[in-house]
Amino acid sequence: MSIRIGIAGYGNLGRGVELAIQKNPDMELAGIFTRRNPADVKPVTADAKVYPLQEAEKYKDQVDVMILCGGSATDLPEQTPQLAQWFNVIDSFDTHAKIPEHFANVDAACRKAGHLGVISVGWDPGLFSLNRLYAESILTDGGTYTFWGRGVSQGHSDAIRRVPGVKRAIQYTVPVEAAMEAVRAGKNPELTTRQKHLRECYVVAEEGADKEAIREAIVTMPNYFSDYDTTVTFMEEDAFLKEHNTMPHGGFVMRSGVTGEGTHQMIEYSLKLGSNPEFTASVLVAYARAVSRLKAEGAVGAKTVFDIAPAYLSPLSGEELRSHML
Repeated sequence: MSIRIGIAGYGNLGRGVELAIQKNPDMELAGIFTRRNPADVKPVTADAKVYPLQEAEKYKDQVDVMILCGGSATDLPEQTPQLAQWFNVIDSFDTHAKIPEHFANVDAACRKAGHLGVISVGWDPGLFSLNRLYAESILTDGGTYTFWGRGVSQGHSDAIRRVPGVKRAIQYTVPVEAAMEAVRAGKNPELTTRQKHLRECYVVAEEGADKEAIREAIVTMPNYFSDYDTTVTFMEEDAFLKEHNTMPHGGFVMRSGVTGEGTHQMIEYSLKLGSNPEFTASVLVAYARAVSRLKAEGAVGAKTVFDIAPAYLSPLSGEELRSHML
């Protein structure tokens, strides 16, 4: 019997979830739930049903797992506990400092309703979190480093677009190669923010705009660019649309440590993503399978990736996993 998946929110991430469902034969799309006019949503899946998000409760018996695809700033803190009243839920909440608060809110809602919720699923937080945990548990004497990129930062790109005179903009986070090599060499460096990442900005200016003023506003912007070595490249709009129309990302988790009599050991995990939202969606869909299985075992409350055994993610049976992957 297929796992019936609901999608709450149909932006880049929601579309990615829809595509991932198509690649998992044990799943089916139960419906897309949107704050927009359902008639304006054009799903990829033929005959996909689109419903108003505010009427989601009506469909609580038709969805096994609801995957929430809203933003972490304002959507998920409200939507995940709300939808947990009626569904088993999973989200990609990624505001690291607020994860404990979000977990507590979702846990309370799930326990009250008898549902299961998994929060902060993706690649960071998510897969990178797991790799940091594994690495620090194994190499107890050492240092952990996380580098992001080269990839598009949606938040930083939005910050540039708010600068007066900017028509279009995109920002790439780029890890500093020399810093990564120092970690790989076992030097365990103390790295500042500036030493770990670069910021590359590509901008289309409004006609007649003061480009030097735009550049200065970007590189001195607190909390975004002032603490980094930042480059600003101005482009014509046609070239920008041609060269910067995808959302790649990726990064590295490294743990450099010693064992025994000072023997250097190195753990490194990396991702190179052609589409950040599509990859994140694929992680969410795998964990939706785990939600379905754990709920069938009677689990309730909130969980994170730390609480879920890897076998729950795979469509293979335990016997198949032991025979072919162990």
